[in-house]
Amino acid sequence: MTIEWGWFPDHADEMAELTADHLATAVPAVLLGLLIALPLAVLAHRVRPLRGFVLGASNILYTIPSLAFFVLLLPVTGLTRTTAIVGLTAYTLVVLVRNTVEGLDAVPVKVREASTAMGTGPLRTLLTVELPLALPVIMAGVRVATVMSISLVSVASYIGYGGLGQLFTDGFQRNYPTPVISGVALTLLLALVADALLVTVQWLCTPWRRGTSRQRTSLWRKAA
Repeated sequence: MTIEWGWFPDHADEMAELTADHLATAVPAVLLGLLIALPLAVLAHRVRPLRGFVLGASNILYTIPSLAFFVLLLPVTGLTRTTAIVGLTAYTLVVLVRNTVEGLDAVPVKVREASTAMGTGPLRTLLTVELPLALPVIMAGVRVATVMSISLVSVASYIGYGGLGQLFTDGFQRNYPTPVISGVALTLLLALVADALLVTVQWLCTPWRRGTSRQRTSLWRKAA
């Protein structure tokens, strides 16, 4: 297998455009997945009989092959980017819903009870105590969902919105490995950069995890 290094500078603009196209599909999918997963996870956490149904439904969506999922969506959303985003959003739910539920389950009961004893309502307790404390587990799910979405966008190249996946298709059709290698490298780079950014966001949003155990306890009490 020979790599033609001269191909890269000649196609720099194309690679930049496909990278932007890749992100335009992956990022909305993760954000939409998070918007859908949060209320579903809270519902599954608060209403125990619904937990199995919510988690099971997200698992079933994940078992549908991605290409078949896109084909099933075509009569509804057409040959548009929406088809790719809706399909990828559905796949993120299996990780985001489960991690959010597990994060909420991990909140110490005493912290929740302390918040209630101080007269804090259920919604405020959720927003100011439970979700912040569950944030590390939720962010772990967001990181997995983001990397997964960046990887799966390539499959959408079969409907014309695959971003860097177009390089795979082009390389395979012409039996020309250089575009394929560039697509793989850029997809991997995107996933690494996105993961690093999310780790930074998590670090900034969870100051109590950077302090001593005494400082963490103080912050939890303050949050409650």
